[in-house]
Amino acid sequence: MPILDYEILRLLWWGLLGVLLIGFAVTDGFDLGTGMLLPLVARSDRERRIVINSVGPVWEGNQVWLILGGGAIFAAWPMIYAVAFSGFYFAMFLVLAALILRPVGFKYRSKLDASSWRYSWDWLLFVGGFVPSLVFGVAVGNTLEGVPFRFDDSLRMTYEGGFLGLLNPFAILCGLVSVAMLTMHGSAFLCVKTDGPVAGRARRFGIIAALMAAILFGLGGIWIAFGVEGYRILGQIAHDAASNPLGKHVAREGGAWLINYRLFPASLVAPILGAAGAVLAAFLQGRCWPRLALFASGIAIAGMIATVGVSMFPFILPSSLDAVSSLTLWDASSSRATLMMMLVVTILLLPIVLLYTGFVYRVLRGKVTAQQVERDPMSY
Repeated sequence: MPILDYEILRLLWWGLLGVLLIGFAVTDGFDLGTGMLLPLVARSDRERRIVINSVGPVWEGNQVWLILGGGAIFAAWPMIYAVAFSGFYFAMFLVLAALILRPVGFKYRSKLDASSWRYSWDWLLFVGGFVPSLVFGVAVGNTLEGVPFRFDDSLRMTYEGGFLGLLNPFAILCGLVSVAMLTMHGSAFLCVKTDGPVAGRARRFGIIAALMAAILFGLGGIWIAFGVEGYRILGQIAHDAASNPLGKHVAREGGAWLINYRLFPASLVAPILGAAGAVLAAFLQGRCWPRLALFASGIAIAGMIATVGVSMFPFILPSSLDAVSSLTLWDASSSRATLMMMLVVTILLLPIVLLYTGFVYRVLRGKVTAQQVERDPMSY
């Protein structure tokens, strides 16, 4: 008899996928937020070097969460990986191109003393933070609305959308939530790692971004309640059967994304943490408590991402063309043996990643100062 049955493994990997996404948003999120704030909070070349060096030693390690998330989707949810990377191909290309600007910008910005050279790279680092933040949010918005794909009887996928179709009003709102959320997180991180004028400007931008994140998040919730059709499974679906998305009946109707909150009132904790965490982060920034503000912004990010997962459960990637083709955690996963093997590997390796990450942040604790940047030959 298996240690864990197929149903439990699928549920565990749905939760682990959420943990990996939250881990990426919380760690790499302040990198992206810092990039967006770079031209805004730093007025001189010295100040901009302080901002860059606050994330320079850690941003590469934070990318591990993105790799883990992508690998988990590929191995645990191959159908979702195939549909998402086919449908969002150009959007993913934009994200990749923007992310490439970050290491190039960090490495090349200080190679020349010319102000025009450094100024150009500063704005390219801004693009490297803004574009992924916006596109990730837009992708979430389109996922909530449904992605235009379908499967035929032999499970061959057809995608009928285009890049411009992703830029609809609700998806753009979700993109703005993402931008405000990560700007809030980046500003809190800068307040922890810097002082003086840079920290003061970051604090002011952080208060605005946190309040905007809470307001936009609330507007998104209202839009989902009254303006976005959700998806609901009709009848029962086998939780331990072989993956086949065409073996269910699905209805698309208004308010369907709110059903889980009525069935499981405890799940309301997720949106409450999302909104309250952002408001608390703004308050703590105003009180000049940067470490608590950083913690509050992390809670807000976790709550906002968890809200999407809870609202859509058990759906992971709905189809706007053919509701039956929608992918859920019960019919889009890999085999039981694959999920079990991956779970064992994750249990062994994830603690190592966490310990190493904690060790690095402990070693690199403390504020980045102008004297330190100018004295260290390895600084950016």
